[in-house]
Amino acid sequence: MSSFITPISTDHLLSEAEKENLYQKLIEQINKDFNFANEPIDLPKSTSPNELKIQLHEKIYRLIQYKFAEYLSLLYIVDVPEDQVKKLDGSDIMELSEQVSFLILKREWMKVWFRNRMER
Repeated sequence: MSSFITPISTDHLLSEAEKENLYQKLIEQINKDFNFANEPIDLPKSTSPNELKIQLHEKIYRLIQYKFAEYLSLLYIVDVPEDQVKKLDGSDIMELSEQVSFLILKREWMKVWFRNRMER
């Protein structure tokens, strides 16, 4: 049984998810939390890791730009640690949305990984 490895990048996280055969569960978790936040992202199970990265980044970018209250609600629902978000530099929205996307993916990955360990 492998132990939880904190991902260092989005690509690293997605490759870990694939290696652990949990990539589909990660997509399901992302869809579930975004739907719960009333901001559906509707990622098909066939979404490639690269497409996932792009779509998530675009969705977060649009939320920051146009629907900030919904963006904050999403962060709360996903349970992204507030202190991590506060550490980010918000001067470049493109960069910020990429970093927030990674924080969201990390939190979603943690949920999926731990749930998988508990089900064994």
